[in-house]
Amino acid sequence: MHPLVSLLLAPHDNLPIASEEIDQWTDHYFRKSRQIVTAHGDTEVTYVIFMRRPVILAPRLVMRWMENVAIDRGFSFYTLIGGEEGSWVGAGDPLLVYRGSFKELVTLETLVLQQLGATGVAAAHAYAMCCALPQTAFLAMDARHCAGTEMAVMMAYGAGVGSAAAQRDKQATGFIGNATQATAHFFGNTQAFGTAPHGLIGYAGSTLAAAHMLAQAAPDEPLSVLVDYFGQEITDALEVCRAFPDHARAGRLSVRLDTHGSRYCEGLDPTRSYEVLDRYAPESFRGYRSDVELSYLVGSGVSAAAVWHLRASLDGAGFDRVKIVASSGFTPEKCRVIGAAKTPIDVIGTGSFLPDLWNETYATADIVAYDATRRVKVGREFLHGALDRLLERSQWQRRGAL
Repeated sequence: MHPLVSLLLAPHDNLPIASEEIDQWTDHYFRKSRQIVTAHGDTEVTYVIFMRRPVILAPRLVMRWMENVAIDRGFSFYTLIGGEEGSWVGAGDPLLVYRGSFKELVTLETLVLQQLGATGVAAAHAYAMCCALPQTAFLAMDARHCAGTEMAVMMAYGAGVGSAAAQRDKQATGFIGNATQATAHFFGNTQAFGTAPHGLIGYAGSTLAAAHMLAQAAPDEPLSVLVDYFGQEITDALEVCRAFPDHARAGRLSVRLDTHGSRYCEGLDPTRSYEVLDRYAPESFRGYRSDVELSYLVGSGVSAAAVWHLRASLDGAGFDRVKIVASSGFTPEKCRVIGAAKTPIDVIGTGSFLPDLWNETYATADIVAYDATRRVKVGREFLHGALDRLLERSQWQRRGAL
């Protein structure tokens, strides 16, 4: 078995479409094609899957699903994978090539494309974020933005692949965990991570009261406290630090900054934000910056200036070992700008590795050969050359039923 498929997966990591249900979820013209091929005679076909943008290869989920379908239906097929899991695949280059019975493979195309494109884009985005802030740890908090649990599995898997690639290439800290138990294994964990929702702070009535509740609920765990609920990020952070001096001294206390974009962090406004950055990261805004980039540096919400302001306040009060967790709109672009400001963030909670432009996730499949005859629609002849280049470095792998 190919090493990608042999890696440990959880039982729920498979797309929950059983082989007998495929006809209900595939495009109707594939069903008609299977009917025609069955009537007129089967042939061996070769499919090439590619995308119109560079992505990081994340094929493990789709490969396991295809293999399970083949075993269940009693057929075999052959594959070429466009590289190792976590490698870059360029626009127009094959992510996956597979060949076998036209009758058996034709109805799988819709579901194969669903599982391959978006995972690669999520992996690419996660990689960019981790490389932009290599000393910062990330937590995947994407689940609430996913369209169902199937997407949540694919996105967590993609983030895990992108993170591992950044750790390999740039020695980045990468993603150290995520928010949901079901997908924690993609980050090498058995448990999920999290601080506290704003609703718990409101329930407790104060940030400090919520901190005591959290400490009582999990006395052996590091304490992480959300500090923006009452708009007193600095005041509440320092109050919590003073109430938990042992945690603060031991580096077992974190404060989470999640200030929303309609207001500035306590003690800041546009002028004061520039003053903070001019003191701690003046080079970050000396060159040209777009309006969006400036908003990441000195705008409202969780900006570079806000984090530097919080860090300076903690250090000035003697709490230099207290960590800062930041969340709120940390996209690849925001991470790049925040990184340029050398912003002292210990952990970023993000779901913004999810593809923003969904049409960028569209993978395309073309049949490029029928038995030994190469044939593809006009305009896609480049796929023959791409296939030849892949064959020079890879060998066909048989999968499915023996």
